[in-house]
Amino acid sequence: MLSSKKIKSALLSVFYKNGLDEIVQYLSSNGVKIYSTGGTLSFIEGLGAEAQAVESLTGYPSILGGRVKTLHPKVFGGILARRNTPDDLAQLEQYEIPEIDLVIADLYPFEETLASGASEAEIIEKIDVGGISLIRAAAKNYSDVAVVASRRQYAELLAMLKENGCGTTLANRKYLAAQAFNVSSHYDSAIFSYFNRSEHIPSFKQSVHGAMPLRYGENPHQKAAFYGSFGEMFDQLHGKEVSYNNLLDIDAAVSLIREFVAPTFAILKHNNACGAASRATLPEAWRAALAGDPVSAFGGVLVCNRELDRETAAEVSRLFCEVVIAPAYSAEGLAILKQKKNRILLAAKTLELPATQSRALLNGVAAQDRDLRAETEKDLTSVTTAKPTAEQVEDLLFANRLVKHAKSNAIVLAKNRQLLAAGVGQTSRVDALRQAVAKAGTFGFSLQGAVMASDAFFPFPDCVEIAHKAGVAAIIQPGGSVNDRQSVEYCNANGVAMVTTGVRHFKH
Repeated sequence: MLSSKKIKSALLSVFYKNGLDEIVQYLSSNGVKIYSTGGTLSFIEGLGAEAQAVESLTGYPSILGGRVKTLHPKVFGGILARRNTPDDLAQLEQYEIPEIDLVIADLYPFEETLASGASEAEIIEKIDVGGISLIRAAAKNYSDVAVVASRRQYAELLAMLKENGCGTTLANRKYLAAQAFNVSSHYDSAIFSYFNRSEHIPSFKQSVHGAMPLRYGENPHQKAAFYGSFGEMFDQLHGKEVSYNNLLDIDAAVSLIREFVAPTFAILKHNNACGAASRATLPEAWRAALAGDPVSAFGGVLVCNRELDRETAAEVSRLFCEVVIAPAYSAEGLAILKQKKNRILLAAKTLELPATQSRALLNGVAAQDRDLRAETEKDLTSVTTAKPTAEQVEDLLFANRLVKHAKSNAIVLAKNRQLLAAGVGQTSRVDALRQAVAKAGTFGFSLQGAVMASDAFFPFPDCVEIAHKAGVAAIIQPGGSVNDRQSVEYCNANGVAMVTTGVRHFKH
């Protein structure tokens, strides 16, 4: 067994006391001198254990409404003193400062207070000063001092102490120090993010506790993990572990389905919708979505915005799919879908996503506002002699929501609130359109009376001409090209309705 350093004295000052009792009793039974403060001291004494108030050590009471309790040389000297440095030990003796071998301190619940909608004054009061100072000091001096900065580590600490005869090894202390700095850095990042809401200091900080291990990354030779709170967004009701590629598709699916209010089903493959439809009922929406591309649907990610009922589940179950996402499942529907043991079934708790997005690029991170613009009928400007009918406007808005979430360059062809075909991820808009037209034909769709949506403007009238000749009757696009007039003139000459939104929706 590695040599361990016995704990002779400990300082306990915590906000959360659940689970602390076993540690207190163990320390007390091993003759450890315990120092404590305020509510923690009362808690320890309530267990029948002895502890000395920090105030009696420092000679100062808790002041400023509890803002200053432990900030004193007699506390921090005992924590920071280097046990292998004679001068440090001499000063401890000179100033009658006891050595402290273990610090257990957590932090005021800043993030929880912020999330509760508390006032600014209440939030500021939950910025910990003494606790984080104790944690940093103990972690810095890990050669001699053990530190625990979170109640999540109480059980782990107790196991260490028992294994080492009420002591810790150097490896234990270094590990605990790393965990402590993880806690303190996350805490400071949260505080900075709060202040930076209004100050807009050009600094990127993001801290996430915990990681969900993934089988591998995009490919089997790539290691991967997800840093986030997957369980806050979904309950996984069935199936294998979620993969990296599943997560990418799940993110795309959630972003897409948020756009729709009517019963809607979408099928995604490689982050793009290959099928989507809105109907009066969910079974009808599923059938129309699947008809859009039953080939690409194989192995896809399915998402809907209504409870997945028995009838729909029975039809969905005939298709091999990786993931199904719904706000809820009927008991019968869930039982049917569970018949495939690996099929991942997710119940969405919330579809709320962060307002900003970030992506690792080159040697840094690029951050941007999430594209939350959702055009409505009032945002449409008719630029042609022919005006879209009410039904066409509905289809244009439907197609525009889909193209917003397709990889650029992107074209969407739709009719009767059904995705007929999409051309995505092409290096030219013409190629994207030709891909969509050809794909619609492959699955037997007539484009007569269909609408077309483009994620960006048409630099030339060629796309408008190709779409018209394929049967498209109405077009929605951002507009803004120096050659807009050429596209409008072609539409006017051929009775095609065109509306512009003034909003580009590139997605890369």
